[in-house]
Amino acid sequence: MCGLILLPSTRPARLSPAPAQSVTSQQQRRGYWLRTLHQWHWISSAICLIGMLLFAATGITLNHASKIEAKPEVVNRQAQLPPALLAKLGSRQEGNAPLPAPVATWLGDEFSVGIGRRQAEWSDVEIYLSMPRPGADAWLSIDRETGSVEYESTDRGWVSYFNDLHKGRNAGAAWGWFLDIFAIACLVFCITGLFLLQLHARQRRLTWPMVGLGLVVPLLLALIFIH
Repeated sequence: MCGLILLPSTRPARLSPAPAQSVTSQQQRRGYWLRTLHQWHWISSAICLIGMLLFAATGITLNHASKIEAKPEVVNRQAQLPPALLAKLGSRQEGNAPLPAPVATWLGDEFSVGIGRRQAEWSDVEIYLSMPRPGADAWLSIDRETGSVEYESTDRGWVSYFNDLHKGRNAGAAWGWFLDIFAIACLVFCITGLFLLQLHARQRRLTWPMVGLGLVVPLLLALIFIH
């Protein structure tokens, strides 16, 4: 009698689903970060758009400020402080302090300027108030004995106005807060852009060479041509 010979089973073993699940999980994570980064990127770009256009344009005008001719307009006016208001200046001798409210209101109406609670320089003979603003300068002087007031304003034009906004010069606290928020939005825009570059770098071989070029060029210019 011939015996039966049992051969090992040739049925292929069932593949483990773990690798497929791992790939799916990685794709889901990548998709999540892509959506999140794109969302932050477009929101920050929308917030920064007008500000970046303004700062790019004024960067050019500031870089060529000496070549852009400006014709300042100077206005000089005189007035006489009423005796009742002159008396409100009191006997303060020197130091820095705001003008009394009635005096500040009268001067503001007389010269069409906003004085508010600006700090004035007091001495025993005069009170001097400096009122700089973006693109312009102004000052007024009050003779404490006679009440004679002299006011002068210098307007340097729109280019100077936007240049001063670029630098935050004499623009006030509100504009300073705007510059801080704008700078944070620009950082978000740039950082999210950097991570998006990293996610797409495999399909775009020139990604990191271009990023490196953006670093190397200004670095070389600074090292070679700036002394």
